[in-house]
Amino acid sequence: MRVVAIIAVYNEERFIADCLEHLFGQGVEVYLIDNCSTDRTAEIARQYLGRGLVGIESFPRPEGRCDWHGILQRKEELAATLEADWFMHADADEVRLAPRAGQTLAEAFAEVDAEGYNAVDFFEFTFIPTREAPDHDHPDYRRTMRHYYPFLPWSPHRLNAWRRQPARVELAWYGGHRVRFPGLRVAPIQFRMRHYLFLSVEHLLAKYTRRVYEPAELRRGWWGWRSRLNPDLVKLPSQAELRLYTSDEELDPTNPRTREFADEWAAPGGWRRWLAGRRQS
Repeated sequence: MRVVAIIAVYNEERFIADCLEHLFGQGVEVYLIDNCSTDRTAEIARQYLGRGLVGIESFPRPEGRCDWHGILQRKEELAATLEADWFMHADADEVRLAPRAGQTLAEAFAEVDAEGYNAVDFFEFTFIPTREAPDHDHPDYRRTMRHYYPFLPWSPHRLNAWRRQPARVELAWYGGHRVRFPGLRVAPIQFRMRHYLFLSVEHLLAKYTRRVYEPAELRRGWWGWRSRLNPDLVKLPSQAELRLYTSDEELDPTNPRTREFADEWAAPGGWRRWLAGRRQS
């Protein structure tokens, strides 16, 4: 059973090595799309070529804009041409996990495949800093950032792993959250995903307020709070508002949030209006 994760990155030097090594340990190979990173992301990733990283390519960033729709279409093309039994659309700040302890992702995909299913949904557990511990922007963030919340705005929310199909699958139609193809049979058991959304307030602002978004994608409703983040509204939650991580097996999916905490930090005009006001003052 060969599983390939297709990952697009832009300035993810904080996460890329951990992401790759985790997936390789799970029996998953990786194909990387670098969206013209300006940090060491591509340099770090190339060290893994031939050691689980099956390929790396550069994807253009016209006028500095993130063409997410174009990236997802490229992932569709790759899933039609790369040699693999299963594919997974993933990001560098995610930790994808099998549904049971002691099981690798590759083993879990083989199991659902044998049962006749051809797609897998992941349940998201979002990890963020807290008021009591606001800064985890260091290599040991997985050990120190231990508070999370289950996140499920709709269902299925992360239906983005699938068995190779005879025809090209659709991934761009729903922003990468839901794969679509004829004869879709979703496994009844959800896999799990730890999502490290940001590591500090400074990282949050650097990651999202410096991006230039495609107007067409904003009109589709993509990016949500990320495109409207207002620094003056950012207020980290307390640890009492979150759940304490003890192990992957004890991740608690009950009573999930349907909105990110960061939704409360977005406003009409977002950070651009805030920045304009600061320049005038």
